Parts: sequence; C-alpha cells; structure tokens
Amino acid sequence: MSDTNQSSWMEEVMKRLRLVKYPGFSRDIVSFGLVHDLALEGAELKLTLKLSTPDPALPEKLGQEIRAGLKGLDAVQSVTIRTEVTPTAAAASTGTQGIEGVKKIIAVASGKGGVGKSTVASNVAVSLARTGWKVGLCDCDLYGPSQALMLGCREGVRVEEGTERIIPAECHGVKLMSMGMLLGEDSPAALRGPMVTRFTQQFLRQVAWGELDVLVLDLPPGTGDIQLTIVQTVSLDGALIVTTPQEVALVDARKAIAMFRKVNVEILGLVENMSYFVVPGTDQKHNIFGSGGGKRESERQKVPLLGEIPLDAEARKCGDEGRPVVLAHPTSPSAISFLNLGNSVAKILFSNNSTRTT
Repeated sequence: MSDTNQSSWMEEVMKRLRLVKYPGFSRDIVSFGLVHDLALEGAELKLTLKLSTPDPALPEKLGQEIRAGLKGLDAVQSVTIRTEVTPTAAAASTGTQGIEGVKKIIAVASGKGGVGKSTVASNVAVSLARTGWKVGLCDCDLYGPSQALMLGCREGVRVEEGTERIIPAECHGVKLMSMGMLLGEDSPAALRGPMVTRFTQQFLRQVAWGELDVLVLDLPPGTGDIQLTIVQTVSLDGALIVTTPQEVALVDARKAIAMFRKVNVEILGLVENMSYFVVPGTDQKHNIFGSGGGKRESERQKVPLLGEIPLDAEARKCGDEGRPVVLAHPTSPSAISFLNLGNSVAKILFSNNSTRTT
C-alpha cells in the first residue's frame, strides 16, 4: 500500500473511532487514549484496546461499537480487537477495595459547579471522623482545589523516606491530599489530559493513606478525564450526587447519575444543598432555589434523598476560615443536616460490617 493510501485509510479509521464514545462520557475512545497498535494487514484491521474497568461487559460493548463504526470502510474487510484489561479492585475478601488499607471509597460528585459539592464533601468527611471513623479526603478537583482552604490546611507536601510516597496532611481528624498543597494560592494548575491522568492516579495510588475506614473523593463537576481516570483506577463503593433544587442543576445531576451507572458504580443517594433559607432569628423559610426538586429527582432515579441542607451563611464563613461548620457550630441547622448525612452514609457503607479499624 502506498504512503498516500495508508495515510488516507488511517485518517478515515481514526475519524470513525472518534465517534465511539466511552459509555457514560461525552469523550471518545481515541481522545481518552484507549486505542493502541493500530495496523492494517491486508484487509484485516488490528488494534488493541487498553482498559481498566470493573465492568466485564465493557470490552465486548466497545468492540461491537467499533466494528459497527468501521462497517463499510473499503480497505477493511475484518476487524480484530485485542483487549488488555487491568483489574481495578482487589478481591472482596481483602477488604481493601483497590487501595491498600482502605475499606471503602466513595465519590462526592455533581453535574455542574456551584452547588456546594466541596462543602458537602468536607463536612461529610469531618462528620464521619467526628463519630470515630478513620477518614481520608482526596481533593480530585485539580483545576479548582478547595479542600486545603476549607479544612484550614497550610501544610506543604512531605514525602515518605525510602518509598517516595506522599504523606497526606491531617486536619480535624481527616487525612487530606489536595493540589492546593502543591500550588500557591494564586498558582493555576495548567494541565492537559495525560498530566491530569497522572496526577489523579498519584493522588490515589502514591499517597500513604494508611488504614482508613472511608476515603472520600471530592470530584470536579461534570464528566471528563478525571472521572474516567478514577473509575478506571479504583473500585468505588458508591457515589453521592450533590444538587440544588432548581432544574438547571438537576439536569446535570441526571448526567452524573447516568455516568456512574454506566460504569457500574452504585448511587448511594442524592444530596440537595441550599434547599432553603431561614431568616436568622425568625421562622421565615424561603425556598430561594425552588422546592422539592431533590425529592422529585430521587423518586425519579429510585435513589434515596439523603439530605436537604439549608443555605447557611455560617457554613460559607466556616469554609472560608478552614473550620467546617460541623465543628464550629455543631448545633446549627446546617451542621445537624451534615451530621445526619454522615450517619446515613456510614449506615449504607457499613450496614453489613459495622466493625471499625483499630
């Protein structure tokens, strides 16, 4: 085959492969770097798919979509797909769930930004630690890390001598890793796809988390590189989806739920943040962002509504000051809601195994 013809068929093959989306995501398998060793031998197209997924049906599903996408291409009469799958979870009997020493891993996610996902993640983590669980919090939002600020952590990164593993900070009884510990407050994280993947994997795999009951992952909003890297790197025990009551937030929450379901991650429940506002010193309740949206969506998605968190100026102030509201004002309405949410999460995760690490 001439160089011109080879270039032509390669361009057409890549064009068609870019139409094959990874289930649950808007990006394609080429952009995610899953296609390798592409070659045409005679009329047989050979390629390798490199995956890391807990879903045993995914390789076959992608294979079917690839073959369908390449159907009718003149130069290709048959397609041979070699799949390399790296297991993501340790055996269930070990209890590690993919990270040594960590019993449960949960994601706190949202379809869009601005719904208070990081506030929920930090207060849930501290609530769990406050009731005796050993907890870690991994700030997976590399572009907009906020957990170092919200937990009042001013530590830089330390490295474990002899292993080169990162030692997490510990704030309010929670072990923390965040890009905010690597960058200055005004320094942007100028990262592209491969670097995003590498940092995310390092935060999960190369941090010395030690023995934890729960590792909480604070995800960035949306469904992109970081989310895919996480579901391919570790086996999640479930996801909390954070939304506000209005439809514009619920639309994106549905997308987040659909994404997790397509990669076989259980939805632990929906959390409605900024549910209502009570005028201080009165009983006047205002539904600033609407009412009932979280409840209706939870019924529609057949998942529990685990919390309705009020809009609270103290919670915002506490986050800015690095002391979560569950510690600073534990009897406030928002703190009580967060503590109840933490208890609900613990019950779901450990209903069949209530023994804590010692």
